[in-house]
Order: sequence, then structure tokens, then C-alpha cells
Amino acid sequence: MITLKGKNIYIRALEPNDLEFIYAIENEQSMWEVSNTNTPYSRFLVKQYLENAHQDIYEAKQLRLAICQDQDFPAVGLIDLFDFDPKNNRAGVGIVIHGLENRKQNIGSEALGLLIQYAFHNLNLHQLYANIGTENEASKALFTKFGFQCIGVKKDWNLVKGSYKDEAFFQLINQQI
Repeated sequence: MITLKGKNIYIRALEPNDLEFIYAIENEQSMWEVSNTNTPYSRFLVKQYLENAHQDIYEAKQLRLAICQDQDFPAVGLIDLFDFDPKNNRAGVGIVIHGLENRKQNIGSEALGLLIQYAFHNLNLHQLYANIGTENEASKALFTKFGFQCIGVKKDWNLVKGSYKDEAFFQLINQQI
């Protein structure tokens, strides 16, 4: 069971009581652009996902954690390692902080710092990467704060509301290995 403690937040493994929170996040259409989601998720599917969330990252190839402001509940965000590739020691990173009232409180920054530390020190990853829409200034600022570098832009990569948008590819190499 993973629990990472920061100064003001905790990152913990998903729990069955996270069902409604994850359901709300996955069905918030304003976030579909960054998650490449096209259709809503049912509570049944989210429940099935939570029932399998105990799988090891080496088995599931992903790790989704809840971001909380206290050790218990409720979650205010999610942070993920996805496309985990143990052969090449890399994974993608995704983060979402739910609700405007929770943004600009350093929650995302603290969570990303904890996840980077976990990925590099516990999983011994060589690199992390993030795909960020070129118009998403907040995410670009967050990731560059931790040393992620934009190594390229995928032109017309995502179709959003009838227009193609560019997506930047950010990468962080673990220099301590």
C-alpha cells in the first residue's frame, strides 16, 4: 500500500470510497481534452477499475494515486504513472487537481515532486515524460519547475471541438542513475 507524505498533502493508493470522486473526474467533459476521453464512464466501469487498482505497477503498467490534503479523505486530485515500461525504465505522468478552489494552492506541485521522487528512488526509473497541450500554460509551468524539458511538439496532434491542436512532449531524465 503506497502512501507518500508531503508537507501539506498525502498521496495514497486508491480506495473503494474513491468511486464517486473518480467517476466525477472521468466524466467531467472539460477534462476530456487532456485525457483523450471521448465517452463517459459508468459507475460500474469505475467500480471494476477500483477493484483491480490493487494490481502491481509491473502487472498493470500503470499506477494511479489519490492526492489528499489530509491522511484520510477526501481526494482533491489524481496523479498517474502510465505506459510504464520496465524494460526501458520509463513512464508517463499525468495529474489532475479537481475544482478551482484546490488549484493554485501548490497541491499539484507537491504531488508531482513526491511522485518524481517515488518513480526515481523506488521504481528506479530512468525517465518520466508528459504530453501537454501547447496552450496549457499552467501544466507547462508545473512540469518545467521540476526540470522537465520540452523536447518536441507534435503538430495537429489532438482534434478538439473540430480544431487540431499541438501537443508538446516533455521529458525528465533521472541524472542520479
